[in-house]
Amino acid sequence: MSTQGPALSSSTSAGGSVVAGSLRAAMEARRAQGKTFDIREIVGIGVPLCVRLAELHASGKRLFVYPSVIRYDGPEVEIDEARTHVPPTLPRDRACLAPEERKGNPGDAAGSVFAVGAIMYELLTNAAVGPGMRRPAELVADLPASLEVILGKALVADPKHRPHDLHALAQALHHVAPSASIAPPPADESHLDHEEGFDVDVSLSLIPPPPKMDAGPALPKAPAVPRIDGAGPYPIAVVAAPTQAPRNDPTQRLADMKAALESDPRPRYVVVKDGMDHGPFSAVELLQQIAQHVFLSDHALRDVFTNDERFIKEWEEFAPFAEQAKLNQDIKIEKQAFEATVQKEKEGAQYKTLIGVAIIGVVLAGGLGFWLKNRADKEKALQIAGQTADVVNVDGGIGAGSKPGGPGGGGRSFGGPSPGGGSYPVLAGGTSCEGAAAKYSEEYKIGGNNGPPDLTAGAYGAVLNKGTYLNSCGVPPSMAVNVCAAVQNGRAVGVTVTTDPPNPGISSCIAGQVRSMGFPSHPRLDVTRTSFAAQ
Repeated sequence: MSTQGPALSSSTSAGGSVVAGSLRAAMEARRAQGKTFDIREIVGIGVPLCVRLAELHASGKRLFVYPSVIRYDGPEVEIDEARTHVPPTLPRDRACLAPEERKGNPGDAAGSVFAVGAIMYELLTNAAVGPGMRRPAELVADLPASLEVILGKALVADPKHRPHDLHALAQALHHVAPSASIAPPPADESHLDHEEGFDVDVSLSLIPPPPKMDAGPALPKAPAVPRIDGAGPYPIAVVAAPTQAPRNDPTQRLADMKAALESDPRPRYVVVKDGMDHGPFSAVELLQQIAQHVFLSDHALRDVFTNDERFIKEWEEFAPFAEQAKLNQDIKIEKQAFEATVQKEKEGAQYKTLIGVAIIGVVLAGGLGFWLKNRADKEKALQIAGQTADVVNVDGGIGAGSKPGGPGGGGRSFGGPSPGGGSYPVLAGGTSCEGAAAKYSEEYKIGGNNGPPDLTAGAYGAVLNKGTYLNSCGVPPSMAVNVCAAVQNGRAVGVTVTTDPPNPGISSCIAGQVRSMGFPSHPRLDVTRTSFAAQ
């Protein structure tokens, strides 16, 4: 295997540059097809790679080893030695570096052992080495147990407890599939367990430990009885149709990430908060702390196995959970603020009503003497007092409650005369449904003519119940929506929208759609409520 191949060209990819003709390019092509490398291909790559790296380190060279520096033209592999002195730029290439190399210094033979193990793991599973990685046996059916053991030893995070004999690693890989590669130079495979006074500690491997076994062996499942179909004398066993794969929704992705992180129960994460280290925590404990807002996205997180330290928002394994926790907190705060606003408006309406009652009392007290002096003025005063005391009932829905007024009555209008006859308060709009109802109730006073008759609930429902306006706001079928609209003179002057599950962005979008609609015109204020159930 030569060390210098032809110049490698590059193609741009998200997060960096993929070198054309490299092992990284071949890995990305397989990933795009949903395929991985098989055991024979992996052994055919790993054995000669270990042999050549051992030769380079024996000459005193320190190297960065990752897939983009390996030229692959299956089954032949070559090392572009000039590139081995340049740190990687692609995130998946960086994940192949040993922890001691991630600060910018090329590694020794022990670092290359880690790199080979990381490359083999990704070839096998299409997953990168790091937090949330799964045991290879959980991802690959019929995986040779010896290969998982080899990878566990190669991926020990601490270089003091990691093997550094690349020839021993090549020999061990060759034994997994002897006919898949060239025979490496003879080596002592015991160096993968201990050498020169130190033992390899697989408890420090990035591969999670095997799950604890139950007290007794699990009983095998009873064989499924085939479904019998067909009408003739010979029944036919019909194979059931395969179940549909779950949709790739964010909730499912978070659940999968959480399950992967929880597969490693070891405490390995430390959070730096207020200048102090907190932990170490297992992944389960860390996710609980994030969900409870104890740790936020701008707190530093350190993996004590790899000594990799970044803000939580920069860890792709933990950032989504911090974002979800913040979103839940923002929704809670917004809900509390909304409830406080409604309560404040309610208290304000009650306060104004008390003032109005007091004023009415003064008017009535002075009205008695005024009546003795002028009967006409007394009747007018009584009529005004009656207007102030009467409150329009808009809480019961469309046309609910009495709509006061009578022929020849006095009164006043708010914001100008109401279209369609009568003197009614005209609301400016832009408030909540409840706020508009409360405002209208405060300002309405008896007076004016009867105006046109009330519209029916169907007249308003014909506009709101269609629900086509939900589509432009991206409402998912699983979301329930409740709309309350206070309508006057053909437009929604007050709108309140709630969703289950809560989503402030969708609620605001729906409210804007309702405010832009045209309704049947009526001078009085009516409240209509419409609900759309989740499917």
